[in-house]
Amino acid sequence: MKALLRHSSWVRVLVRTMAVASLTVLAAAAVIRSTVLDPDFYGKVMEEDRAYQRVYDEVLVGPQTAPVVRDLLGQLPVPASAVTANIKLVIPPETLRAMGDQQIQALVGYLEGDRDRLRLTVDLGPVVANIYRLGQIYFSDAIASLQQRPEPDYERFTQRLSTLVKHLEAGESPTDGLPTPRLSHSQAIAVTSVLLRLVPERDRVGLRPLVTAALDDGDVASALAAVVPVAVADRMAAAGMELVRNAGGRTWVITTDLAPSDDVRERAHRVRAATRLFQEAVEPTAAVLAVTALILLWSAAPQPTAHRLIPLGWTLTATATTTGLLTMLLQVTGDDTPYRPPASWPPTAARLVDDLQTTAVDRLLATATVATLILLAAGALLVTVGWAWQTRRPTVRIPLTPRHGLAMAAVVSASALVGTTVAPAAMTGPASRICQGSSRWCDLRYDELAQLAAHNAMATTANRFISPDQDPDIVGQLNAGVRALLLDTHHWERPAQIADRIAASGFSPELRRQLTRSLRRVDPYRPGLWLCHSVCGAGALDLTHTLRQIGDWLHTHPTEIVTLILQDDISTQETRDAFTEAGLTDLLYEPDPDPDRPWPQLKDMIDNGKRLVVFAQRADGPAPWYRNFYRYGMETPFAVRSPAEMSCAPNRGGTDKRLFLLNHFITDHGARRLYAGTVNSRRAVLERAHACEGLRGRPVNFIAVDYATVGDARGAVTTLNAERIRTANAASGVGAST
Repeated sequence: MKALLRHSSWVRVLVRTMAVASLTVLAAAAVIRSTVLDPDFYGKVMEEDRAYQRVYDEVLVGPQTAPVVRDLLGQLPVPASAVTANIKLVIPPETLRAMGDQQIQALVGYLEGDRDRLRLTVDLGPVVANIYRLGQIYFSDAIASLQQRPEPDYERFTQRLSTLVKHLEAGESPTDGLPTPRLSHSQAIAVTSVLLRLVPERDRVGLRPLVTAALDDGDVASALAAVVPVAVADRMAAAGMELVRNAGGRTWVITTDLAPSDDVRERAHRVRAATRLFQEAVEPTAAVLAVTALILLWSAAPQPTAHRLIPLGWTLTATATTTGLLTMLLQVTGDDTPYRPPASWPPTAARLVDDLQTTAVDRLLATATVATLILLAAGALLVTVGWAWQTRRPTVRIPLTPRHGLAMAAVVSASALVGTTVAPAAMTGPASRICQGSSRWCDLRYDELAQLAAHNAMATTANRFISPDQDPDIVGQLNAGVRALLLDTHHWERPAQIADRIAASGFSPELRRQLTRSLRRVDPYRPGLWLCHSVCGAGALDLTHTLRQIGDWLHTHPTEIVTLILQDDISTQETRDAFTEAGLTDLLYEPDPDPDRPWPQLKDMIDNGKRLVVFAQRADGPAPWYRNFYRYGMETPFAVRSPAEMSCAPNRGGTDKRLFLLNHFITDHGARRLYAGTVNSRRAVLERAHACEGLRGRPVNFIAVDYATVGDARGAVTTLNAERIRTANAASGVGAST
């Protein structure tokens, strides 16, 4: 064979052609494995086009999407507008991203031949659960917005109340205002009995003292907010099941099987057939032919070694040229959007799909170009070394032997082929990392970041607290973008302590008296550690259980950091034991003992796995992760009765700390939902944050609000962080674009 190669030009041409063709096939296979068959490739495409964010900003708010939403949500006793207005609560970004990752894995598995059918599965369970939670918020919000004027006529009041309840049960917003009657205690008890007929008997005992106390105080909104969500709970559950059935089955899962047929299914089947043929037959055959051809070219070339390196280098160069020509041909004749969405699709959804396809094709072509350059560089290296070796002066000794030449040829050729496989990483680097919900915030320090904080986060409508401060439960708040939780830790009050605690609370005098009577009768002392607001009998969450929920959320959201600011009414040892029992010790961040030292960047905290920061309002250690907030942070006043009273005046912590807590809520006899829509607006939050930052000379880090899902405080937080990124980039000369 060697002799034939040396003396027959057509045999040499044939072997070289076989080498170039087989190496080109291997280069193409490497590009396909690095793109079409790589889940990370699709993830990078989604990130580059901001696909998940565009679903919220463009697709779900488009007018053509509204009929689909109405059809899906028509069975729910909640207006579709309430769902779409709170879409990030219904479908949190983490849930949407998990859905996308699941479909990518299913697609790649199908194309690789691991699955016989392309099965796209979407778990609707979390979405339906969030719609139910939203229903509770909607009813509470609708009720609070109705309380406008007093109603002295008891008979007329009971009639109007019945009418209002019917409207609310039907998911309608009544046009008439909700009265605030002055009821006697006996009338309050009678109205309580009327309202409790609406709820299942199993729930009446727990609700009775809450409803009666609220009616005694003339607070019909709180009474209805407690009753109506429970009254429609069964209907919400049934409607949720109907939603799932309408979406595709009797289970909590939508399943779509794509088998060979027409249109997109046929396209997927053809791509799968091609990739399987490529992997199972073409690629192995090309590998064998390439190795054989290269060995023949090497062994048949005459001595010295330089004469062998140069032909091998030209072979790699020819392969690079062929690969480059094929890439150019594909770029000229190919279609940037191989799949055309049906005309029935909403334009915003079709545009998103087109953009994703264009980005994917561009990345594939760029990867092929990089593979071409790698092969070209390898060929040029072998030709250059061979030429330099061949033309050296006789007096110049080059310490290279034929064995060295063979090793060089093998290493360079193998590196060229391996390089084409890792080309995407070399070209684009790792996928954009996410820190605190954004790929742009990773370089911010913890003390530079603005975060949405929930004041009295444990006191929720979902958990049936009297005088709640938030609507969703704590997990729901985290899903809605809250990253700092202001919590109150307590022991359950013994009867002798109740009066003192209620006297120091923000409840009105009449409500305090009713609470004292009711709680002594129906809420006996309970041992353990609790999260309560003023009075545990008015609502309480088990501390350890809640901490465990927060830990579970952090473990399923590995790029997020959560901060707890505890109004601590229990001992430091009890607090430490609760965190240990909840299994959170591996997540706890230990602040620097020097509060004046800068905090680490978010990416460093995430990489180290220390993503739970815990402060106390009173204690300071001894656990190194449990520090007094006012050694590290400062705040604004929190006891204000109207938006006009809000100021940037110093409060606890002085004026020179690195962390800055902006108390941005109204405490007029407890939280007031009617104020939340005003003070939680993006404009109101930004104006006050900018004003206080100008006076204090430090960025606001925690914006503590009541009813965090009302208004757009989260949008204000995003704007503040975007401003800080622009400032940092401008200072470093990177540029202002974010």
